[in-house]
Amino acid sequence: MHALAEKVIAGDVRAAARACRLADDRVGEYLTILKDLFPHTGRAWTVGITGNPGAGKSTLTDRLIGHYRKQGKRVAVVAIDPTSPYTGGAILGDRIRMQDHALDPGVFIRSLATRGALGGLTRSAADIVRILDAWGADVILIETVGVGQDEIEITRMAHTTLVVAAPGMGDEVQAIKAGILECADVFAVNKADREGADGAVRDLELMIALGGDVTRAGGHSRGHSAGVLDLEKQQITHGTALWLPKIARTVSTRGQGIAELAVMLEAHWAWLTGTPEGAARRRLRLREAMDAHLRDALSQAALGALAGEIERAVDAVDRREIDPYSAAEQLVAAFRSR
Repeated sequence: MHALAEKVIAGDVRAAARACRLADDRVGEYLTILKDLFPHTGRAWTVGITGNPGAGKSTLTDRLIGHYRKQGKRVAVVAIDPTSPYTGGAILGDRIRMQDHALDPGVFIRSLATRGALGGLTRSAADIVRILDAWGADVILIETVGVGQDEIEITRMAHTTLVVAAPGMGDEVQAIKAGILECADVFAVNKADREGADGAVRDLELMIALGGDVTRAGGHSRGHSAGVLDLEKQQITHGTALWLPKIARTVSTRGQGIAELAVMLEAHWAWLTGTPEGAARRRLRLREAMDAHLRDALSQAALGALAGEIERAVDAVDRREIDPYSAAEQLVAAFRSR
């Protein structure tokens, strides 16, 4: 086993930080380290926190850190910040709101820049999560960039997805869109002391009910149960029920509603680990991750093996000797024949 991997498994914070840096930059022996760490992963619960910019994701993440630390759990945070398309830099400012935990040895906060990646995450995020899992984190909170309705990559990485909304930000319209319905396991209507919070909750309840009706009409399900507006009284029965998204009201700046939100998140984790439907969803998540790794590996292999031929194909397309579609087909055929 790689010496750095051994230190990570032993709980060495500096080793974990170094491993995260190697994986983020994809340099050195990062791949060997990840392979050595993988057998020691699979124990952490990952919670993805996403939503529109300004909804209060960072402050809510900070409050959840405090909640889980009071339970004696080791917490890791992966905070994604956008990269400037002009300078290539990133402020990495999300951790500023988490300074209360900066000196806590039971908290590991890692900021990542998107580096042009879409979907609210960064290419290395999944690798960083595995490193922190092997380090010994009980809970890993993944705070995405403030994203739009179709950027829901977090659902392919996190066990539980928390969508944060806030009244007065257009969420009553955004809630109608399908992306957020497909994404959320739990909703947090943050800044619930503002005017319009009741309306935001009602809109989300209606959206969930309508989503369940559409699911029944189509004769299939992506994991969301149907049509019950009284979410607090909905009971999950093992082996028979699908998951019904829940809604919590929070005021993260005051710490209000955090305990209730945590109960809802933990109920989803119990469903995920204790029902056949949850097991099927976890397997689908692993399959999607495997597909992503395979695509990356095939792409890198093809680009490396066909470097010269790709350049010649570009020249031929530029001279209009061949169309790009036929050129791509020829390159694929050449790669397969090797």
